[in-house]
Formats: sequence, structure tokens, C-alpha cells
Amino acid sequence: MSRKLLGIDLGGTTVKFGILTLEGEVQEKWAIETNTLDAGKHIVPDIIASIKHRLDMYGLSKEDFIGIGMGSPGAVDRQENTVTGAFNLNWKEKQEVGSIIEKEVGIPFSIDNDANVAALGEGWIGAGNNNPDVVFMTLGTGVGGGIIADGNLIHGVAGAGGEIGHMIVEPINGFACTCGSYGCLETVASATGVVKVARLLAEAYEGSSQIKAAIDNGENITSKDIFVAAESGDSFANSVVEKVSFYLGLASANIANILNPDSIVIGGGVSAAGEFLRSRIEQYFLKFTFPQVKLSTQIKIAKLGNDAGIIGAASLAKQFLTK
Repeated sequence: MSRKLLGIDLGGTTVKFGILTLEGEVQEKWAIETNTLDAGKHIVPDIIASIKHRLDMYGLSKEDFIGIGMGSPGAVDRQENTVTGAFNLNWKEKQEVGSIIEKEVGIPFSIDNDANVAALGEGWIGAGNNNPDVVFMTLGTGVGGGIIADGNLIHGVAGAGGEIGHMIVEPINGFACTCGSYGCLETVASATGVVKVARLLAEAYEGSSQIKAAIDNGENITSKDIFVAAESGDSFANSVVEKVSFYLGLASANIANILNPDSIVIGGGVSAAGEFLRSRIEQYFLKFTFPQVKLSTQIKIAKLGNDAGIIGAASLAKQFLTK
């Protein structure tokens, strides 16, 4: 029997697991609740217990695996296999992760940031088609990203490489960002950012619109509400999508003009708008890129959905093939 990879996608709500072939096929997957109580001290023991339980259930042993890969929020030390500052996990101090899991499970372990890991997944068997030059942009509660250049993830000297969400796209009158700056892409293209743009544009809009009326009435609206209304012909919602697409097109063009990747893959909850959003981003992307980039870099929508994390995490374990 060929040996396998084990991928773990650690999130603030759930921990997702997958057993994969060396070709990236998911053979088994499952999830457990992330228990963040007591400063998150239950998370690693719960992961270990779940792995042991499932391997026993499937009749597998440590010898059946090449390695374990994990994607985690927060600041990740890839050399030490530790995590710090993952506040949605209630981890405020440095957490020993890899050393404990390796000791208890007996399988080599590797870890990286969750956005980087999702980029690896989409780059490997998703929309990136295993091309060595792919940029992944995830539009969710925030805007994250991962850059794969010449087959390698870009980490930077402090591990902050690929923080696409903090590219400045509105330098004059930008919204305040949690990073301390103003006008970051995250403030206008995340799920909450799209709503911020809508509230700002609503102040000057005078036409008829259900979304505009809902904002004026103090109702809660979501980015999904805005995209659904835009596709249904709501002119105000359409103007919001147009503005967001401008920011995403500008950011994508800046990335592509520097890196010239094969593709910029857009994932996360906001990307559920699909071709309606992709085609608009592409219009601005083509406006702001120079000729060689226009002809060679594509804007794509992610294919793997929630599986990108476990698939990308599992790909981290391929490094142990040569050890």
C-alpha cells in the first residue's frame, strides 16, 4: 500500500483533517470542534486524540504516512513548529505544536500559516494547476494571501510575506485597518469591507435601491446580500460591486506587474460571487497591467472550497519524502 499524507486545517471554530494520496486525492476527511477554552490548552491534545482515533478506525499506523502538515492562524515559526499570537484560538503565548504531535503520533510534522497553506492547496491541484508561479487571494472576514514563486512560498524575513490584505489601495481617504494603517485592501474587499464601502456610497446615492433603503433603515446587510442584489439588477448594489472590483483589480494588477504569476486565484467567502465578480476584477486588472502581463497572467476563481486548507497542509508533508 502506498504511503499517505495527513493534512490539518486548524481554525477558530473547527479543526479539519484529511488523509490524502501523494497525488493530492482526499481519501478520508473529518472535523472536530476547536476547544479554545482555558487559553486553548485543549487544542493540541484534541488533535492528537482525533488522529489516533481515526487511524485506529481506519486500520492505519504511523508507518503508513510520509508526514503531517498543518495550517494555523497566527504567527508561525516553521523551524520550531510553534504558533504565537493566534487570538482566535485563544493562544496568546508561544504554543508548542509540532514537537508534541510528533512525539505522540510518531509521524514527521510541518506547519505554516493558514493562508499560505490554502495557497499551496489551490496551487497544487486547484485552480493553479500545479504551476510554480501562483498567487492566492482569500476574501473572507479579512483578506489573506499566499504567494508561490518558482515553486516556493514567499515568507519574507519576518514571516509576513504575502500579506496581500495590507496592500494600500485607498491612500487618501482610506478606512482605518486593524493593522494600524489606512486604506488597506482588507478594509474594502473583505466581507465586512464590502459592507463598509456600501455604507459610504449610500450617503451620496439618491436612486431607488433595496440595499440603500436597508442601510438607511439601520438594518444589517452582508456582502452576500449586496452581490445577490447586484446580480438581480439593483443599481446601487451594482455600484458597490464595481467599486470593490476596482480595488481588487488594482491590487491584482500591482501584484502581477511585480511577479507576473501564471494566475491570481481568488477564494474565500466573497469569491462565491464567482464569474460575476471575476470578470469585473479582470476588467480593471487589464486596465492597470502592462502588455506582457495582460497576455500571460490570468484571474481565476478558486476550485477547492473548504478543502484547500487540508490539501495544502498535506502538501507540506511531501518534504519528508526526501528524508
